[in-house]
Amino acid sequence: MKSMQARFKWSTFILLVLLALSCLLSLNLGAVSIKPLEVLQTFIGNGSEKQELILFQFRLPGIILAIMVGAGMAVSGTILQSITRNDLADPGILGINAGSGLAVVIYITFFQTAAGGLTLLSTYILPLFAFLGAVMTGGLIMFLAWKRGIESIRLILVGIGVNAGLSAFIIALQLRLDPHDFVKAMVWLSGDLWAKQWSYVWALLPWFTILLLAALLKSHTLNILQLGTQITTALGIRSLWERMLLLLTAVSLAGLGVAAGGGIAFLGMIAPHISRRLVGPKHQVLIPTAALIGAIILILADTIGKNVLSPTQIPAGLVVAIVSVPYFVFLLMKSK
Repeated sequence: MKSMQARFKWSTFILLVLLALSCLLSLNLGAVSIKPLEVLQTFIGNGSEKQELILFQFRLPGIILAIMVGAGMAVSGTILQSITRNDLADPGILGINAGSGLAVVIYITFFQTAAGGLTLLSTYILPLFAFLGAVMTGGLIMFLAWKRGIESIRLILVGIGVNAGLSAFIIALQLRLDPHDFVKAMVWLSGDLWAKQWSYVWALLPWFTILLLAALLKSHTLNILQLGTQITTALGIRSLWERMLLLLTAVSLAGLGVAAGGGIAFLGMIAPHISRRLVGPKHQVLIPTAALIGAIILILADTIGKNVLSPTQIPAGLVVAIVSVPYFVFLLMKSK
């Protein structure tokens, strides 16, 4: 126990340092480069008006957004892998990302176009559509996977099928758009952190905070659910009810993440894997570690995507996929 706590403390310290360095790197790099010392001077009020505008109005909201989305996707994947007892579970594979994406594309296609573009009201309606799309998709998957209870393999297979069907609907809706909007939708679905404005940050921050805290408070329940249905029932835990609440938490986190960052694949799968190798399977330490790793990965992916082929920008979701797929293949090759 002491060894695990020591590993968690050291891992948290190192990850927090990496998170701070990632944020500093993201603040430094861009179309206008700002040196680290100039960043610090700007934060204490000694920077130029141009530097204050770039840092506080453009880069800082994007960094906070990346932290929220990265942590949310990672924790969502951690919960899904735990309740299904399947390390391949991920919001993208189960179709939750596609359901949330379909709801947002429906809003953009029918409602936003009629309103003449983004408005202040859409700042709050867009996350609501994404949330409802994710929850409805999660409910559909639960309904189709139900057969005297829920088995993990049925849940995974149904999720894959639902994901394929919803992806087809998204493509069908995209074909109704004009070429310019079609390209914008494709970039967004690839995992573009588009909502880099303070209004979106403040709209999403309370929901991410509540859901992440709820997941952390349910960490002990997640540990017990790993023991199987019979032992869980014997301990007085309502297994089905707890799984449904946890699934609602996971799909809500994924839905909000898709609303702000598009379809970011593999992040919810790979962050829990790395976390388990660092701190073990106990969810009291696994969830916060996964959240930190997810935030670091997405900040670095967004920074790389904005600068590696500048002025052309690569969606952060594509960078995450490029980095995650080789690592996941490596894990598969090492597993027996």
